[in-house]
Amino acid sequence: MSKDSPPVVAVGLSGGVDSAVAALLLKERGYRLLGLFMKTWPGLPANGQTGFSGCYGPDEEDLKAAEKVAKFLAIPFHVVDLIQPFREKVITYFVREYQGGRTPNPCVVCNRLIKFDLLLQTARVQGLHFEYFATGHYARVDYQPGSRRYLLKKGADPGKDQSYFLYLLTQRQLKKALFPLGDYRKELVRHLADEAGLPVSQREESQDFTPDRKFLFSEKMQPGPVYSTGGRLLGYHQGIACYTVGQRQGLGIATGKPLYVIRIEAERNALIVGTADQCRKRQVRVCPVHYVSVDPLEKPKRVMAKLRSTQPPAPATLYPESKRRVRLIFDQAQWAVTPGQSAVFYDGELLLGGGIIKS
Repeated sequence: MSKDSPPVVAVGLSGGVDSAVAALLLKERGYRLLGLFMKTWPGLPANGQTGFSGCYGPDEEDLKAAEKVAKFLAIPFHVVDLIQPFREKVITYFVREYQGGRTPNPCVVCNRLIKFDLLLQTARVQGLHFEYFATGHYARVDYQPGSRRYLLKKGADPGKDQSYFLYLLTQRQLKKALFPLGDYRKELVRHLADEAGLPVSQREESQDFTPDRKFLFSEKMQPGPVYSTGGRLLGYHQGIACYTVGQRQGLGIATGKPLYVIRIEAERNALIVGTADQCRKRQVRVCPVHYVSVDPLEKPKRVMAKLRSTQPPAPATLYPESKRRVRLIFDQAQWAVTPGQSAVFYDGELLLGGGIIKS
């Protein structure tokens, strides 16, 4: 192989339009490509339905779509079986968190442990050789020579920015990561797919990890009490895994005024419900914290912080309590601060880091 040969890039092909356009752009830029499909689910989708696309089934429909993309682009295509590690590292975590009264963020865990780690390790064990790994995430990576760090930044499309889901990536992972869609808006990506005639150009948006919780928990679902903040018994829930902080629907209680889940007490299998005002908090404790673009902060810093992927960043002050723990105090109270979800903080376009909401 010539020293001047373009590098080989493994592209994660999910069967969706974003990963397909990411591969298209890289090929147009002269990279040599191979496609990787991550198989995570054996058989039917976890919610018993078909006709949708997502991380947790149905694999077969997505696999066929990804194969068509690879054939269209004339690149090698490989299926990497990760069914068992996905169950051990992502499904087990998902179930454990809900059983503990927390709301997990499996996409964040999957990116760190599976997609940007085990997928690549397994592909190399199978004899595949590549220098970089690319996905269809809407995010950007820059290198800062002064600090010798790779910087994770928001995608250019504020409506599609997916940097939130990548905050747990390490410097080693960012060094070899390519995000070709980082500077593009979704409308342009769709246009490029149509213009090129990609076989997935009309596919609907893939869903994130959204299995039916009742399917996963089955016999582990135990009904329990629903209390007011004053301790009055208001009714009974179907099982704490069916609920998250801020939820109003499905409580099965009638009090004449809207009530929301403001706390889940797993130790006594109880939901605590209250008013909308009681569901808003200014202060959030986050631990453990992972700093991706900077060294651990040692003094308070003004940031913009997100408490869920769909929430616009809100102004807050970050107070480091240790290298692994911070306190966020928002300028205005935030809706449904949810233990188990991720708090991610930014300085402008730069993603500083993030961590798990404890309280």
